[in-house]
Amino acid sequence: MMSILLIADLHGTFGKLDSFLGLEPDMVVISGDITHFGPIESALDVLSRIDVPCFVVPGNCDPRGILEVFEESDAVSLHGSALTIGKLSLAGVGGSNPTPSGCPFELSEEEIDTMLTAATSMMDRNMYNVLVSHAPPMGGLDLINNHHVGSKSIRKQLKKFDLVCCAHIHEQRGIADLDGVKLVNPGAASDGHCALIRLNEEEKDIQIELKTF
Repeated sequence: MMSILLIADLHGTFGKLDSFLGLEPDMVVISGDITHFGPIESALDVLSRIDVPCFVVPGNCDPRGILEVFEESDAVSLHGSALTIGKLSLAGVGGSNPTPSGCPFELSEEEIDTMLTAATSMMDRNMYNVLVSHAPPMGGLDLINNHHVGSKSIRKQLKKFDLVCCAHIHEQRGIADLDGVKLVNPGAASDGHCALIRLNEEEKDIQIELKTF
């Protein structure tokens, strides 16, 4: 069994990080928005406090320079990339599809599609295939005022995965199933929310627990 701590939407508020890490995960996944429009240097301090393997993508509120911070840290950026760890394959895309706010790390649907296509072309098909994104797929954990605001490109490529770890829409904290794929939004870590994911030895046995500190 492998346990994964999923956090996202810290927005520069890091006071609960030690409580999250007290769950003693085998690895940490961060689905974006470590900062709230910067400073990007704060992300380096946060990542240095994590002493297990850490995998991260940027969020729409992270300045684009945060990718350089990821390179300086011990964390692994999954933005537009993929890797395999035993029975787990991870791919990632950060930022978000366009929003009305014009945030610093937004991508067109075409850019998201291109990045996902490149990442999945590098991804080995495995017992567990996981997408780490900031934006949710269109139609899944993406409602704002009864409107779906998720990424059409992530939805298009959804079935390449068994699990999508997403964030972005704070009000859509939860676990869902879309097209036979599990989705989880851990909620805003700035409010003390996280998720603990367990990948069990039997194929496709994914257990997810939402937690609040």
